[in-house]
Amino acid sequence: MTNNQNDDAIGMDVETFGIFIEQLRKYVRERLVPSEDLLESDGEIPEEILSEMKEMGLFGLTTPLEYGGSEMSVAQYIKTIMELSWAAPAFRSILTMNTGMVASALKNFGTSEQKSKWLPRLAAGDVCSFALTEPGSGSDSAGLKTRAKKTNEGYVLNGTKRYITNAPFADLVLVMARTSEENLPKNQHISAFLVPTNLSGVTIGSPDKKMGQEGSQIADVILEDVNVPFDALLGGTEGQGFRTAMSSLNTGRLSVAAAAVGYAKRILDCGLQYSLEREAFGEPISNFQLIQAMLADSQTEIYAAQCMLEDASRRVDAGEDVIVKAAATKMFASEMCARIADRVVQIHGGAGYLREYKAERFLRDSRLYKIYEGTTQILQLVIAKRTLRNHGSHS
Repeated sequence: MTNNQNDDAIGMDVETFGIFIEQLRKYVRERLVPSEDLLESDGEIPEEILSEMKEMGLFGLTTPLEYGGSEMSVAQYIKTIMELSWAAPAFRSILTMNTGMVASALKNFGTSEQKSKWLPRLAAGDVCSFALTEPGSGSDSAGLKTRAKKTNEGYVLNGTKRYITNAPFADLVLVMARTSEENLPKNQHISAFLVPTNLSGVTIGSPDKKMGQEGSQIADVILEDVNVPFDALLGGTEGQGFRTAMSSLNTGRLSVAAAAVGYAKRILDCGLQYSLEREAFGEPISNFQLIQAMLADSQTEIYAAQCMLEDASRRVDAGEDVIVKAAATKMFASEMCARIADRVVQIHGGAGYLREYKAERFLRDSRLYKIYEGTTQILQLVIAKRTLRNHGSHS
């Protein structure tokens, strides 16, 4: 049998990955999609489905084989997230903190002891959260107020983190905190800590009521004199927290872009189906050229976003610096998904505004993609500053 991968390629072999994707596609359409209404009514993923997702290994997609994961390449992982995101966003959101942000931070910066302790648990389905944002700071690291004070036994953490995905379900939170009162160069005043939620002094706030993405919960994480040992400091070195956050954000942004592309495909599929079934003036509205224009624009934008996503993913696997490309991909894909959701509501006409149809849910769900893992405006700044810097270095 021919192996389509090079000997030095990373990730699953092509045949195994192809089988996995086909199984996942079937599971998403036959199991997850029919369960979406439960997310709206119950506000969380049914425990039975969560157990199935863990048994399928979905929480360990990127975890190395030696720690119980699948060790997918970034390109394979992104394709997996695209397939999973045909269903409601909550099914992706519950596991991508494990597979993306926290697993990436542990693999790249964790000590061997931290990897051995936490990566098998993440792969098995212990739910994680990534805690950077605060009531008074998000993208502005200088405004971060959570403190980690060094003691003889370790550190004492105090502060509040806001809008933390998975916080109500989390077993582990990766917390960004100050280990210096001063703002140091290259954000070396920020360190990262592995904080189990069952520690004394850790309080999870009530889930926030959101516009959409029901079943995916966010809440405050409140730290009041939380004592952690020295080995809770990620990598065992102070001042690496912001670097950890930023390196993980590349994967996170590509994951959000993949989610936006996958969901946009589902949204367009819904719009196409409705346009074929709905009749006006004695014929399907799909025959009307202005409806066709919206469908054509949507298909074109999905194709463009998917090309960007596949290119950026391959470049990550090749070891390239993709800060600009990851930011550009996430920005374009998230804006694209929101535009398509809006068009599909328009294609539905008055029906698009009713809860009876899914179009309005798609619109509410897709709006968040333009905000988290870097708002469109923050990403514009990232892209512009890096582009100007690169231009200056080549002048």
